[in-house]
Amino acid sequence: MLASSIPPSLLFLLFLLFLPTPTTFSADVIVTSEPSILAVKLDGPPLSHLLLDSGAGRLYVGGVDHLYQLTSDLEVMSHVRTGPHLDSPDCLPPINPQECPSATPTHNHNKLLLMEEGQGAEPGSLIVCGSLYQGICDKRSLHNISQIIYRTSNPVDTQYVAANDPRVSTVAVVITVENKQEVSGPLSLMLVGRGYTSKGPGDIPPITTRRLFPVVPPRRAFSQEEELGKLVVGSYSEYNNHFVKAVAHGDHVYFLFSRRDMWHKKEYRTYASRLCASDRSFYSYVEVPLLCHGGYNLAQAAWLGNHSGEPALFVIMAAGQASTPVATGRSALCVYGMAELDAMLRQAQEVCYTEGGRGSSGQEEAYIEYAVSSKCLKLPKVSLLEYPCGGEHTPNPIASAVPLPATPTFTSTTLLTAVTTATEAGHTIAFLGDREGRLHKVFVRSDWSGDLYDSVLVDSGSPVTADLLLDESQQHVYVLTSRRLSKVHVSSCEKQTDCQTCLTIRDPHCGWCVLEGRCCRKHQCQRHLQSHHWLWSFELANQCVTVHSFQPANQSRDEQTQVTMSVIQLPILTKAESLSCVFGLLPPQPAIVMGTSITCQSPSPELLPDMPAGSDHMMLPVSLRFGHVTITTGNMTFYDCGAVSRLNQSSQCLSCVSSVWGCNWCPLDQLCTHNQSCPSQHIILTQRDSPGPSSCPLVFSLQSSALVPLGLSSSVVLQGRNLDVYKDNAPYVCVVEIHSLKVNLTAAVERTHNNTHTFTCSPHQFQYTVSQLQYSAAVYLRRGERRIDVSPGLHLQLYDCSAGQSDCSQCRAVPEEYGCVWCPGSPTPRCVYNQSCSSIPVDTCPPPQITQVVPVSGPLEGGVLVTITGSNLGMSYQDVVGGVTVAGVQCLPQPKGYEISTRVVCDLQPSGKQRKGSVLVTVGTTPPGRSKQIFTYQDPQLLDLVPDKGPVSGGTRLTIRGHQLLTGQTSDLSAFLGPQPCYIVGEVNNTQLMCQTGSSPRTGGVTVRVFFGKAERTVPNVTFHYLDDPVITDAKPAESFYAGGRVIMVTGRNLDVVQQPIISVWVEPLEVQRVKRRKRLALLTAKQQLVFNSTMTTVSERCSVLSSSQMTCSTPTVTPEVKVKGVWFQLDNVRVHYESIKGKSFTYYPNPQLFPLNRDAPEAPYRFKPGGVIAVEGQDLTRAMSRQEVTARLGDQECEVKTLDNTHLYCEPPEIQPASVDQSNELPSLKVFMGNLQVDLGLVQYDSDSLLSPVPLAAQIGLGAGAAVIILSVLVIIMMYRRKSKQALRDYKKVLLQLETLEINVGDQCRKEFTDLMTEMMDLSSDVGGPGLPLLDYRTYAERVFFPGQQTALLSRQLDLPDSRRQTVEQGLQQLSNLLNNRLFLTRFIHTLEAQQSFSQRDRGYIASLLTIALHDKLEYFTEVMKNLLQYVAKNPKLMLRRTETVVEKMLTNWMSICLYSFLKEVAGEPLYVLYRAIKYQVDKGPVDAVTGKAKRTLNDSHLLREDIDFCAMTLTVLVKNGVEVQPCPVKVLDTDTITQVKDKILDQVYRGAPFSQRPAADSLDLEWRSGQAGHLTLSDDDVTAVVQGRWKRINTLQHYKVPDGATVALIPRSQSSVGINQVFQTGEKTPMLEGEEEEGLRLWHLVKSSEDPEIPKHRKSSMRERERAKAIPEIYLTRLLSMKGTLQKFVDDVFVAILSTKRPPPIAVRFFFDFLDDMAEKHGIDDPETVHIWKTNSLPLRFWVNILKNPQFVLDVQVSDSIDAILSVIAQTFIDSCTTSEHKVGRDSPVNKLLYAREIPRYKQLVERYYSDIHSAASGCYQEMNSTLTELSGSFASEMNSVVALHELYKYINKYYDQIIMALEEDSSGQKMQLAYRLQQVAALVENKVTDL
Repeated sequence: MLASSIPPSLLFLLFLLFLPTPTTFSADVIVTSEPSILAVKLDGPPLSHLLLDSGAGRLYVGGVDHLYQLTSDLEVMSHVRTGPHLDSPDCLPPINPQECPSATPTHNHNKLLLMEEGQGAEPGSLIVCGSLYQGICDKRSLHNISQIIYRTSNPVDTQYVAANDPRVSTVAVVITVENKQEVSGPLSLMLVGRGYTSKGPGDIPPITTRRLFPVVPPRRAFSQEEELGKLVVGSYSEYNNHFVKAVAHGDHVYFLFSRRDMWHKKEYRTYASRLCASDRSFYSYVEVPLLCHGGYNLAQAAWLGNHSGEPALFVIMAAGQASTPVATGRSALCVYGMAELDAMLRQAQEVCYTEGGRGSSGQEEAYIEYAVSSKCLKLPKVSLLEYPCGGEHTPNPIASAVPLPATPTFTSTTLLTAVTTATEAGHTIAFLGDREGRLHKVFVRSDWSGDLYDSVLVDSGSPVTADLLLDESQQHVYVLTSRRLSKVHVSSCEKQTDCQTCLTIRDPHCGWCVLEGRCCRKHQCQRHLQSHHWLWSFELANQCVTVHSFQPANQSRDEQTQVTMSVIQLPILTKAESLSCVFGLLPPQPAIVMGTSITCQSPSPELLPDMPAGSDHMMLPVSLRFGHVTITTGNMTFYDCGAVSRLNQSSQCLSCVSSVWGCNWCPLDQLCTHNQSCPSQHIILTQRDSPGPSSCPLVFSLQSSALVPLGLSSSVVLQGRNLDVYKDNAPYVCVVEIHSLKVNLTAAVERTHNNTHTFTCSPHQFQYTVSQLQYSAAVYLRRGERRIDVSPGLHLQLYDCSAGQSDCSQCRAVPEEYGCVWCPGSPTPRCVYNQSCSSIPVDTCPPPQITQVVPVSGPLEGGVLVTITGSNLGMSYQDVVGGVTVAGVQCLPQPKGYEISTRVVCDLQPSGKQRKGSVLVTVGTTPPGRSKQIFTYQDPQLLDLVPDKGPVSGGTRLTIRGHQLLTGQTSDLSAFLGPQPCYIVGEVNNTQLMCQTGSSPRTGGVTVRVFFGKAERTVPNVTFHYLDDPVITDAKPAESFYAGGRVIMVTGRNLDVVQQPIISVWVEPLEVQRVKRRKRLALLTAKQQLVFNSTMTTVSERCSVLSSSQMTCSTPTVTPEVKVKGVWFQLDNVRVHYESIKGKSFTYYPNPQLFPLNRDAPEAPYRFKPGGVIAVEGQDLTRAMSRQEVTARLGDQECEVKTLDNTHLYCEPPEIQPASVDQSNELPSLKVFMGNLQVDLGLVQYDSDSLLSPVPLAAQIGLGAGAAVIILSVLVIIMMYRRKSKQALRDYKKVLLQLETLEINVGDQCRKEFTDLMTEMMDLSSDVGGPGLPLLDYRTYAERVFFPGQQTALLSRQLDLPDSRRQTVEQGLQQLSNLLNNRLFLTRFIHTLEAQQSFSQRDRGYIASLLTIALHDKLEYFTEVMKNLLQYVAKNPKLMLRRTETVVEKMLTNWMSICLYSFLKEVAGEPLYVLYRAIKYQVDKGPVDAVTGKAKRTLNDSHLLREDIDFCAMTLTVLVKNGVEVQPCPVKVLDTDTITQVKDKILDQVYRGAPFSQRPAADSLDLEWRSGQAGHLTLSDDDVTAVVQGRWKRINTLQHYKVPDGATVALIPRSQSSVGINQVFQTGEKTPMLEGEEEEGLRLWHLVKSSEDPEIPKHRKSSMRERERAKAIPEIYLTRLLSMKGTLQKFVDDVFVAILSTKRPPPIAVRFFFDFLDDMAEKHGIDDPETVHIWKTNSLPLRFWVNILKNPQFVLDVQVSDSIDAILSVIAQTFIDSCTTSEHKVGRDSPVNKLLYAREIPRYKQLVERYYSDIHSAASGCYQEMNSTLTELSGSFASEMNSVVALHELYKYINKYYDQIIMALEEDSSGQKMQLAYRLQQVAALVENKVTDL
């Protein structure tokens, strides 16, 4: 009707207007912080609908005015603009502006986005409905949405589909039904539910049916036809349904909506309604209210999914605000089974059809809704069966009065807005979106309850729309928010690399596939149907396959036994399949599976790795494998008594017999062994056969005073016990160690009772320069060469009264026991020991002396601190309280600043007036001390300030003028502008100070105040005005070239407010740019903000302010090697980026090029004819420059620039040739100025007749002759000079050549050695990868750490008890174990023991290790106790953790060793072994002295063989018996090697790769030289052929026997060597190398003799001394050390990097403990980073790694000789130096090892600092991970720990200190409540029948 009045032309225009505008579009791909999220930002917020075409993998998004088509990876395929267009909801389309005056450009909100399936040849389409034009719809191509399939140009009222109001909801569903009326195939329909709109057509029902296909004229698409059906409503406004979802299920269509309940309580409720899909008359319409318990009444979103295999409706419900349709944040997910929903709907239909709407109880159960004239009837009972979809005679529309209830599955306080579901392995998972942009993942259980297991922040602050969709694979969920579409992974199974993390994430999608060793979905695991093969992550009861226990729990490394593992959750295998055990890195061994027990053979001892440094045992991981997949890993303990005593050199016996391994000590052999006998067959000190540690020979106390004054002869008396074991007559010597100096004192022995001895050391006057009062010196006893054990902490305190006590007060403040007095004797009074004072010591000190007072002025009001320095200012703070006056006014001393005798800090009090005077300090009754300086009370005055205005952002520098401004110190001064601080800058003098303003929140005037301490002064009659910040509105031009200097004209407002405007440029080097370009991950847009980083630098220039609205700035100069990243104006504190002014960036271009005037001959002048112009050629002249900015000068005058284009500059010079400004040339040059660019283009010569006349011929000849004479003279001088120079140069080159030759030789030697070594190492690497890495097992490792030096294996011992007592004792020990698990008892027990004087350091370590074993199965508890105890250690911060002085420090050592064992095994063990092999290989290539241990190839100058030994390499053919065959094996040796050295090298080669413990001993074999068939000669180190010269006997070598190169030898067992018929000569048996010969008076030597030779005549001794002095110069031999160092460098680096690298995550224990140290420092207020660095160094490198480096035999099964040990000591010392914070300085006197590694140590320091820093900066929160690790370690190792024996040993200490422990427990109130003392008495009664008060 409307269309008829509109001209056709206008209709055409309207049609064009309707056409969308396809636009080219590139969406911003967003790289989120969450790697599992891919997102794309789209225009058209808020985006409202998302549709997925899963078959084609396409996505469609509808928003405001925008429609998108994307790929499944969120790449935009097509983008269409759908608005805004001219429209009004009051008008019907088409819109005619004349007929619809209310029409305005209106946004088009997408209301419907649906997909219509294709019908036959008809392709499918995308249905798009918007809010414009009364909600009409389009059909678009699914392949390209810019192609429109159907659009009406003249819609009729039956085609209005969607609501025309953006706030009113519209839902729809597409169905296909049979076409009964037409014969053209099936009918495609769209059922639409829409809310009521007050504007536009008001007669559109809530639910209508629309035709989609086929459309045959006169029918129209989307039209609402009478025969298609609609929901008839009596009142449209009352029944305003808010539709949420429409779905098709089975033969029905369901709508979900909320509205006010018009029939009952008028409250808002949610309803579900149903229609038969085939019902065109809506006879079947029925609805039922949905009840979600908890007051959730408004549906927000819904999804039809599956639950437990049955269809269910998942509905998001929110609680509405009272009686309104507005949802609150309180929301829930409720699930309704479709079967229950259908049953409820059928029940309502049946009741309304046959029961008149009333149920069996008579209550109304169904009624007619929507105010229509129908009512419930009483039809026949079979009516519903006959008419399931109703009929003309059945009542409709029906509503149930009984709701369908549900209990919330999940509730939230944030409004939930979306839901979708997935089914994974039969389980239902719901994904919920909320208003804050989060995606929640909820596991829905079979009982409808839900568990939230994960939440992901997808788009912060942006609500998730209701369309939440899963992709076809159900691996991703698409989340649509207001401005972006995100693709989120539903799970992260594949990211979990181990079973524990896989189960920890509790993701229902994930599970651990045991035999495949991966985290995956259930269907991806091949054997997921079998028990224990796929462990579901979400099942709390599931746990990984773990080793529960080992039997035996611990094992000696020298034994080989069957090990049985108890395994939890072991999967069942087929008969043909088997498991294998892997010990450490050893080859797999077959495992025997018996149920959950698995039995394996432990490795043979020779295969076990060495013990770790600092440990007598080790934990060896035992892995259970299926093929190549490790199923689980446990740890087993291997121990070794051999290492126990080596770990404590100062108390070897104590450490040996105190070891938990039950080691025995051989005192005469100095040997700690697990054997029951000693080599010398002397007494054995075992723990079982003797009363414990007291059996050791021991110096246990000082009988004399520990305080020893320096400079006075003093005698030290020591007490020892158990010394009768030594029967020889060796003398005792007292040794006092003062730094590196050892003072040996003769000791007189006196035997006393109780098996003790008293040793009186000869009197000695100790001399040592100390800077402090005292020095702690170690003292011990030596008997011959044996060092006697000393009780821990036994030291002498050497002290010097005069050190640091410079005056009487300091002297008298020293504690009385030191005996220090102030002696007034000559030459000057000083502090001395009382016996050293020749005169009478003074009782009172002299009056105070004041040397300095700071400051010397203060304000009248006081309030500043005055510091007084001098001497005799009191012995304590109390001495000066009330005794200080300043200019006659009391000054109150402060305790914080007081230093004894030297400094007093006092608080200046008000004076009331200006005054001057001295400072007086009175101490006691002595006369007061008076200062020479005069203190002045001043009254500072402020006069004025400039400037008096500045911007509110601050940055203005003020100058405040006045009088006496320097009152007090500068630190006492502070300035304020109103409440805002003004920061003082620069120097302050008496007349002025400067400060820089801060920002102010508002403009206006403020007073200027200056505080002098607490005294306030104000600038009178002057206020500072904060003005509005300057604003820049324009700045041009926007280009410059690199040279800069181009003037930028800046316009704006308030520019004159700025004190110092600046233009600045950020530049970045091009190399950084190139790196960044390679790393760029995301597309950058033009709107991207400027980001500054540390690689950028700034160049700036000052600007000139012309007025409040104008200023000029000259562009700064930048170099072409940089890239300009940004330009801005700095206006005091206001920064204005150039881009923000006009939206355009400032550009820097390369400098313009100007070519010389005379390009062919630049040196020749350019000839110019006056009257013309000069043309200058160039390039890019106008790219960043205009003609007005260019100036040109010819000589001293201007050349006026006439024209400037890109390639030419034309300037007009003066008529007359200008004068030159260059004195060296008469012709003027042309210079062009462009900003800072100045180009000299060459000389210009005017063509004119007035040129200079030619020079006369005579003058030319004279000048030539003179020049020739001068040139000849100069040549003669030059030749003489060159001759001398050449001689000097030759000498210099000669020296240089020598130096270069030396350097080249060292370098060549290094390269050659390194090449040889790498060849050897490549052979080694194949061994290391397999069984060749001889790691010690865990048990041995653990024993060595816990009980260093002990040989008896405590972990394998059994309780030595009669059977009758065993059960009772074990019951008591179990109760003791329970007591130890009480934290109060344990801490009281430890503190009580440590408080006992007889409780030695050895005892502390032993107790700590016993506790470690007893609590090994509760490592989490052990860790907490350790952390608690460590709080007490922090009293002396920098010394904390340095030595093992407390129980807890030894506990820490044990703890770190337990936690780092796997790191040693997996990471550090291999590079350490490679380093050891490299060292051994290098050492063996050169001669090694068998007697002294010195080697030619070493890093240790004290172990360097300095003599030049002639030697040559040989290759022996060794006959090796392999089974029945004898095979020749070549072995490289030296002709200077002793026979034992040769045997060792042969054994090394023959048993290459085998652990040292598995080889035969060299002493058990003889070396036999075989020549021909008959000649056999047994070679020996010592036989009758040995060469004897005087007192010297030389050890036999191959050279001695004249064994040739290539000789054949064999190793034969010594027992088999007998005189045979073929033997030519048989030497005697080998004798010990030193003992027997020494008895005969002979001295053995190998390569060099000792220097002290008594047989050398006197006249030769001086020359010998000269040789020794030459030998002592290390620089001569430095090249050898350097060569060795260079060869080993790579291997040292590898070890250090393995320990300190952060490329792999550091061990969790290290991160955990370092976090704990940082927390403790913060807790104790320790902010010194050096202290924390020292703590970390003491706890890890010094406590653990240094011992490993020095003693690889603690980790590896190898032998470390003296020469190798010397090298390792240097490397370990380098590691120590690298961990210290002190600066590494080297000089001439530095040790050689520090010189060797002088260049590397700073690099290693950086490694350490980065290691510490990376751990510190990494996110903490590793406590939970640590606890998991500790739990795993507890389960793995606890079974290997012999806790019963450990508890029994612990009880021995309880018995020893029984009364003290009981008393401590009874005194504690908490202990009384827990009855701890009573429980301990019960333990005592059970363990040893102790009679108690029970």
